Parts: sequence; structure tokens; C-alpha cells
Amino acid sequence: MTSPEKTKPVVLTIAGFDPSGGAGTIADIRTIESCGCTAVAAITSVTFQNAERFFGAKHQSAESVREQVEAVTGVTRIAGLKIGMLPTAEVAREVARLIREKNLPAPVIDPVLESTSGGRLMEDEAFEVFATELLPLARVVTPNIPEAEKLAGMNIRDEDQMRQAAARIRELGVQAVLIKGGHLSHKAEGRRQKAENAEREAVDLLDDEGQATVFRSDWIEAPNVRGTGCMLSSAVSASLAKGLDLKEAVANATVFVANRIRASTLD
Repeated sequence: MTSPEKTKPVVLTIAGFDPSGGAGTIADIRTIESCGCTAVAAITSVTFQNAERFFGAKHQSAESVREQVEAVTGVTRIAGLKIGMLPTAEVAREVARLIREKNLPAPVIDPVLESTSGGRLMEDEAFEVFATELLPLARVVTPNIPEAEKLAGMNIRDEDQMRQAAARIRELGVQAVLIKGGHLSHKAEGRRQKAENAEREAVDLLDDEGQATVFRSDWIEAPNVRGTGCMLSSAVSASLAKGLDLKEAVANATVFVANRIRASTLD
């Protein structure tokens, strides 16, 4: 009899390693497993950081990343793929090759540019490869506001500009863009309140081939929470691996992350 564990979809995360567990592959694996899938991983860089400070990183070679992925895909059917930190052009290019060669699922890509604790995680040349070779392979890219601003080449100050930026990013060849509005100070629409009393919302915008959907939820103040981008993209990957469509996957993922943030405020 096949064990229940073996019937779970397998999600591969290709990302950096954060020894503090706040982000990167550890956060990805926890999320993927919590969403009912089996997680496997390939590490692109070993970072040295904690919640307060980034000390540095030792990047993996393209060959190392390839060997990790080949070891996993040689014996396991991959149902979902999440991509995080791509530190160098060589690694970014190799990941794009692997997706094509191994016929991996269209990935959920989290464009990790900087760590919450202040470290730069992607070189300029890697960003160019990322934008030109990887984005066209993606099912969805999930930038936060600063990342979306860099990808779109524009400032984002409100929801209308989020829509404009998503459209510009899709012009890079990606099917869908999910802009995470956590870095955007946003007032609830349709409520006439003085600025000091205005309610804040968490606003995420999904543009899937030109069809825009806005996900709104209560803003949860949790300044010590890290890795929300890792959690969101991993949760989307897990839901897609389980057969949900993208809109449903994003809806589930936003609820998952909100619940994790809310739980952190009770610790």
C-alpha cells in the first residue's frame, strides 16, 4: 500500500539558506510542508545572517546547483517549483537551463534582491539574466514594492501605480505578477477619515495575463516578522502543485501568511 506521505505533491525550492530560519529554504520548507506538500530543496547560497544583521554569504557554483537539482529530479516527480535567491548570473542562467532541460513546472519566482537584515542578495549581472531568461519561464513573479519598482522602472505610491507596474513587468514576458503591498502605506478606500485615524489594509495585486485581482486584508503590525515573501511564494507554489488555479492559490497563500503573522504577535 502506498503511504499517504508518498501521495503528496512534491515542491522543489531553489533558494538561499538562512541559518536563522527566518527566511530562505528553511522558511520555504516549513511553509510547503504546512500546506500539505512534500518539500525538497537546492541551495543557491549559504548566507550568514540573523534577525538583526547580515554578515555575508558564500554563493554556490552553477555546477553545485545543477548537481543538487539533478539528484532530486532523478528520483522524484516535481509538481511545483519555487525560486528564491539567485545571487550570480551563472546561477540564474543555470536555473533557467534546468527548468527547460528537466521540463520542470513553470515556477513561482520570488525576486529576492535584499534581505530584511540588510544584505544585498543579487548581483547586477544576475538581475539582467533573471529579467531576460527566467521571467519568461515563470507562472508568476511575486515582488514586494521595492522589487516591483526596480523591475518596472517606476515609483509605486498607490494602488493605481501597482496596476501600472504589474503591466510593465508582464511586458518582460512573465505570465502573471503578484505585487505584495506590505511596503505600501495604504488607506482603506471609500472611508472618509482623518489621516491619523485612517485604517490600514494589506493590499496584494495579482495581474494574470491582464486580468487584475486585488486581495485585501487587515493590516497586522508585526515588525519582527521576517520571510513573509518566502512564505507567500512557497504557499502559492504548494497550492499550484495541488491543482488549484493561480487566483485560488494566491488567495490561500495570503490567508496562510496573514495567519502566520497574526500568530507571531501572540508569541
